[in-house]
Amino acid sequence: MNTSLNNGFDAKNILCLDTKYKCLTCQLILRNPVQIMCGHRLCYSCLPIENNLIRCPKCSKVTSLSEIILDKGFNNDMQQLPILCHLCEWSGDFINYENHLAELHQQYRCLFCNSIFTSAPSLQQHTESMCSQMLVDCMLQPYGCNTKILRCNQSEHYTSKMHQQILVLCILQCITTLTVKNQNTIHMDAYVDRKRIDDSPKVTTDSSTILETDESNVQQKDITETMNILAGGTAVLNDDVQRLSSESLQQSLLIEMSSQNLKALKTSCEESKNFMDALSTNMSILQQDCFSLKQKIEESQSISYDGTLLWKISNVQEKMTDAQSERQVSIYSPPFYSSPTGYKMCARVYFYGDGNARRTHMSLFFVLMRSAHDVLLSFPFTYKVTFCLFDQTGEQQHVIDTFRPDPKSSSFQKPQCDMNIASGIPKFVQLDKIQQPNSRYVKENVMFIRVMVDFANLNKTMLPYAVSLNPGLPIYCQQRLIQQRAQLQSQKISETTPMNNHLNTNGNSSTE
Repeated sequence: MNTSLNNGFDAKNILCLDTKYKCLTCQLILRNPVQIMCGHRLCYSCLPIENNLIRCPKCSKVTSLSEIILDKGFNNDMQQLPILCHLCEWSGDFINYENHLAELHQQYRCLFCNSIFTSAPSLQQHTESMCSQMLVDCMLQPYGCNTKILRCNQSEHYTSKMHQQILVLCILQCITTLTVKNQNTIHMDAYVDRKRIDDSPKVTTDSSTILETDESNVQQKDITETMNILAGGTAVLNDDVQRLSSESLQQSLLIEMSSQNLKALKTSCEESKNFMDALSTNMSILQQDCFSLKQKIEESQSISYDGTLLWKISNVQEKMTDAQSERQVSIYSPPFYSSPTGYKMCARVYFYGDGNARRTHMSLFFVLMRSAHDVLLSFPFTYKVTFCLFDQTGEQQHVIDTFRPDPKSSSFQKPQCDMNIASGIPKFVQLDKIQQPNSRYVKENVMFIRVMVDFANLNKTMLPYAVSLNPGLPIYCQQRLIQQRAQLQSQKISETTPMNNHLNTNGNSSTE
């Protein structure tokens, strides 16, 4: 039910609506929504204004009142919200809801406690005698107690020290007034007696004197009754004071016990919170350790110690999207080694290019990493590096490129931190070759890249053959095939050289 006629709207389906349509203060559907500087919205009538400043009830950010305007755009967005009336079976759009409430559910609402009544007489009766939140005058207002009190707090006020003092003064004033009247009555009786004695010889009786005597007797009787009533009231008040004092003492003891229990409960809650925070921290550390350990295990399973790396890259499209939006422009491969005690290396790929190759090519780089045996190795690093992007259709149209490190570059000196600056081939392959549908280099959203460091100084013509060997073959088999291919090429070269010399000799003879 609404807490005020000017606050938000209630509805049967309010729990099903998005929280952005609800006021942070009254928790009802927004009425005349305004957006404060932190982005949260409230009903205009619910704004907690203090010194022309508004503090957000959720994030406590302060907004100046002069910066507040009605959010008409958001109010227009709300007009199509589906609404179920909380007072009947009506349903419809939010744009018609306020008119529906005004036409069919006119309410008589108490302005003090917000209770709702079906008729004006019942509201009037409630306001005059029953509303606990209505301000009323103290019954001793004519005697100086001018405090305005809530009807629900009357009992507390009547037992207050100020009210009791005024009550005592009222009783003393009444007693003084009655005493004066009583003395006047006695004087009147004495006067009447003297007059009666003085006039005794006379036969006739003064009727006015008789009437005055009767009035005095009646007045004295009224005074006596009033005194008795006041005395009885004073006794009742004293009993009430003693009873309330006893109850107050009991309540004080209960409050003190409750305060101690609350303090103990608060301490227990704080200890539980600290324990949960520590547990959460430990869980976070354990999760990080587990993730790190899992990553190390996965890396150790794919680590190579022969100077070659076969890198399987999954979720290529997602990684390219991240690179295009610059959420993550590059990724690193798992490390690989030249030997168990040799150089530590890895590859780095920029899916959307780096530098001048940005948005045109995929960039591929070689990274020299710090290892435990660097002090035993020779630097600068001068060995040729070959990259191969595999053609997954079996047509052997691999993308192969080679570069030789620059000995003067800091990228190939002894690493002084975890890894040196990446260096390699910025324009390794054009983007359209890997982005086109049914690309031969990306199948099932997976790409394979091979990195080979040439420590044997192979002939340049051997490199394409070496990097395109079946990666499923054991290393020793691959090395043997490379050696056989090299020997075969050497034989062909040696056979070709004498023939060329012979032809040259014949040519010279014929010329002579």
